[in-house]
Amino acid sequence: MAGSMGAVWRRTARRRRRIAGANLAYCFPELDAARRDALVAGHFQSLGYALLEVALAWYADPARLRDLVRVDGREHLEAALARGRGALLLAGHFTTLEIGAARLGIDAPVDGVYRPHADPSMERASRDGRQRFGGRLLDRTDVRGMLRRLRANRAVWYAPDQDPGPRNGVFAPFFGRPAATVTATARIARASGAPVLPFRVERSAGGRAYRVVIEPALTGFPSGDVQADAAQVNAVIERWARARPEQYLWVHRRFKTRPPGEPDVYGG
Repeated sequence: MAGSMGAVWRRTARRRRRIAGANLAYCFPELDAARRDALVAGHFQSLGYALLEVALAWYADPARLRDLVRVDGREHLEAALARGRGALLLAGHFTTLEIGAARLGIDAPVDGVYRPHADPSMERASRDGRQRFGGRLLDRTDVRGMLRRLRANRAVWYAPDQDPGPRNGVFAPFFGRPAATVTATARIARASGAPVLPFRVERSAGGRAYRVVIEPALTGFPSGDVQADAAQVNAVIERWARARPEQYLWVHRRFKTRPPGEPDVYGG
């Protein structure tokens, strides 16, 4: 079912298919056209799974989520929270994020940073679904709210890997390409004293099982060097995307903002 949904979306969502293809060509120039086309097809299949995973994350019985999704590395989160300064869970925009965040929140509430929906009914549904295990949602612009939650020794997941525009970030390498990257990850970590723990979610073939992995806290972060900190964040997310490229969100225009003189990745 998920594969069929993804195939239909791939055929009908021409603009998104074009964006995904452009991103993959830009990030994987070593692949031939046939291999990139196969990755685009695999990505849309992954998007089909993501739609079903949203339903599981928002409505499934917690016991089912516990059985479906394994959590590795929780000891890293527990050690971070034992310091009393909260924990900033560094995530990326992968198609598996919803189900992973929900599973993590079953054992202990985790707050999340998100972009509110313009549609009121969708906004209500997403807030109800994402907050059903006791975590709170914070608008991505609400830096003060994030700091308050971290200072209350909460875990907050945060995905900074979308284009912030020309005025709100720096250019840092992502797949060896200059990508406009938000600097808030380092600023929040510095202001709160919270350790930053990379947090990824992996889907097995066919969506039969999932694994949440909480990695040890980043070392030497923040460094005080805005450019280096942005590059370190991008390197973490790139590592995950290279390992499971079909599960990364390629339909987003990650390279929309260009350095002066650089051509448009998406063809205008």
